[in-house]
Amino acid sequence: YCKPGSKCSGLRNFFGSKMCSALNDNLSGISGMEVDDRISYLEQRLQLQEDEIQVLKAALADVLRRLSTCEENGLSLQKKGPSKGIRVLVGRCWVWVSVRPSVCSVSHSGRSWASPERPVSLKREGIKDQRSRTTSSSSSCSGKRDGYDGYVKMFLRGRPIPMFVPDAVVATYSLDAKLDLPHKKLKLDWVYGYRGRDCRANLFLLPTGEIVYFVAAVAVLYNVEEQRQRHYLGHNDDIKCLAVHPDMVTIATGQVAGTSKDGKPLPPHVRVWDSVSLNTLHVLGPGPFDRAVSCVGFSKSNGGGLLCAVDDSNDHVLSVWDWQKEQKLADVKCSNESVLAATFHPTEPTLLITCGKSHIHFWTLEAGSLSKRQGIFEKHEKPKYVLCVAFTENGDTVTGDSGGNLYIWGKGGNRICHAVPGAHEGGIFGLCVLRNGTIVTGGGRDRRVVLWGRDYQKLQENEVPEGFGPVRTIAEGKGDSLFVGTTRNSVLHGSLATGFSLLVQGHTEELWGLATHPALDQFLTCGQDKQVHLWSVATHQPLWSKGIEDAARSAGFHPSGSVLVVGTVTGRWLVLDTETRDLVTIHTDGGEPISVVSFSPDGKYLALGSHDNFVYIYLVSEGGRKYGRVGKCSGHSSFITHLDWAFDSSCLVTNSGDYEILYWDPSTCRQITSAEAVRNMDWATATCVLGFGVFGIWPEGADGTDINAVCRSHDGKLLASADDFGKVHLFSYPCCQPRAPSHTYNGHSSHVTNIAFLHDDSLLLSTGGTDTSILQWRLV
Repeated sequence: YCKPGSKCSGLRNFFGSKMCSALNDNLSGISGMEVDDRISYLEQRLQLQEDEIQVLKAALADVLRRLSTCEENGLSLQKKGPSKGIRVLVGRCWVWVSVRPSVCSVSHSGRSWASPERPVSLKREGIKDQRSRTTSSSSSCSGKRDGYDGYVKMFLRGRPIPMFVPDAVVATYSLDAKLDLPHKKLKLDWVYGYRGRDCRANLFLLPTGEIVYFVAAVAVLYNVEEQRQRHYLGHNDDIKCLAVHPDMVTIATGQVAGTSKDGKPLPPHVRVWDSVSLNTLHVLGPGPFDRAVSCVGFSKSNGGGLLCAVDDSNDHVLSVWDWQKEQKLADVKCSNESVLAATFHPTEPTLLITCGKSHIHFWTLEAGSLSKRQGIFEKHEKPKYVLCVAFTENGDTVTGDSGGNLYIWGKGGNRICHAVPGAHEGGIFGLCVLRNGTIVTGGGRDRRVVLWGRDYQKLQENEVPEGFGPVRTIAEGKGDSLFVGTTRNSVLHGSLATGFSLLVQGHTEELWGLATHPALDQFLTCGQDKQVHLWSVATHQPLWSKGIEDAARSAGFHPSGSVLVVGTVTGRWLVLDTETRDLVTIHTDGGEPISVVSFSPDGKYLALGSHDNFVYIYLVSEGGRKYGRVGKCSGHSSFITHLDWAFDSSCLVTNSGDYEILYWDPSTCRQITSAEAVRNMDWATATCVLGFGVFGIWPEGADGTDINAVCRSHDGKLLASADDFGKVHLFSYPCCQPRAPSHTYNGHSSHVTNIAFLHDDSLLLSTGGTDTSILQWRLV
């Protein structure tokens, strides 16, 4: 009992003595708790309440939408047949809500929801963890329970996503069933692309006849004569630099820092590996490097026992390693400005040279420390950037700079002993000393490849075609042949006498558009670089390339294969002839990106999903050469992400950015709101990331944007997905169990934007976003 005059005496009079006693007991219990524990407890309660409020708001909005629609249309929900039920989430409890088997579909503001009737019975299903349901991708299914043949509900970021179960599956379907791993696996077969836009000295010829270079997280060993590639896949993020050991077998590659799927940092490191066996020999780091490893180089005069590396920190730390012992011998702050090259002198085992913005430094390694001498330009123009470095037969150092000058630094010294000013118009990006002692330089602005004699007199030159961009690096081939890497992510092969032809073609900016030919071993890619490439799987070369005015976002072939459509980021879409690459016609719908384009299986319709929330439908005639607009499908409240057609072309299904699944009649552009009309539909493709046949691809904790693309094989047995973490997954189809098992494959270093099977399911193609690569996987 409270004492008269105490603070809670009023509470005693109001609530009564028993309530006051209970309050006092509670307060005394709380006062004994630690302050930190109490705060943590309150934070957890607050988070839980916020999660509950989020779900309740969604439920309330749904109810209001249904009521408003019924009032507007004068509809009334009528009792039909015996009661059936679904499980729904109320607070932290799952309850059984009785509904009618014939779902009344209503629409409001262009949106459709399966509307259950008024609940007539509630059944407590037990307590579930509310937070896991609202912040992760999880699913629940009524299944065949109490006579209900309903739908699966999956939750993404607190939003329920109902997916109808086909009648043929209901009798045997169970959420607890376990799916098998797919009966096939993927093997990386070919890599399209090369990273030349921002990396240097990353192209070499090995004694095996293979050239080695990198793109994304793959180091590629390409035998040009045999037209065969091998791949080192030890890295988990972008490779930034590469060096070959004097034994011409051992290779070192350095990578950037990344982030794992669960948000943990992946520190940069250097991997030393065997180019014959592709086995990793040693890993330097993680730990000593920051942001990225931008330069690596083996020593040359002491058997290659040392390796230098420069990271991408503010101080661009230079470190020297005994790589076989994985032991760091010395490190030093190299420069506050960018460092573009780091290499050991070929005859002086303790001498290193680094160069970059406004500097060239000569380092001496002594007693575990590095001492620096700056390069002195004296009367010569000091360049803004020293871009590349090489060494002559007699040990002189040769540099090329942003002013187009060749400077020769006497052996062991830090002063210029000879200069060739204006050797190129614009910067000199590449230097290569040939076996006979002559020097080849590659220009940036002028795209020239120039041969210089030992006396630095110009002997011969040729020009790289404009479409391939400036020269990035040069490597000596067999005989008088050269390999040239360019800033437009291409590799050329040829000689100064005969000129250069394309060997490796790559995109230069983010890549999203991918489509496979309906009958031939061809596929098309397009991206932000405004380039469209039609590729031959047999030759691994573009059959043709075409530049367009706008950045491209999506692509699709007509069922006949005679024409293809490219959707751009401005709302324009182009129809191209697949044989001649000629422009057939051009249209514009809205001013937003066309995120998906797809012809109906019979070729009668073309559907275009836009970021303006509409799906535009066109009637197609004359084999894909004439288009008449039917209308636009209005109903989504967010941008269109994916689209699939029914086998008979009578219906299409779309996904949107707010995780909505809607169905449409292409002849009228009206939404199909009847669940029974679409429940048993056979779909010609499975590219929608939300649906009963594919929802098992979503991992625990997914936020709804983690899966960028999905594709079903043509035989209907496999399902591939592309995620935001550089992974390609292969599942069995149908993939209708929560968190289905899969084979997982690395290679991309950024979000995988698109994925598609070849027409005969022999290959799978995947495109990278910012890594600009195309990976070709063989099914084995």
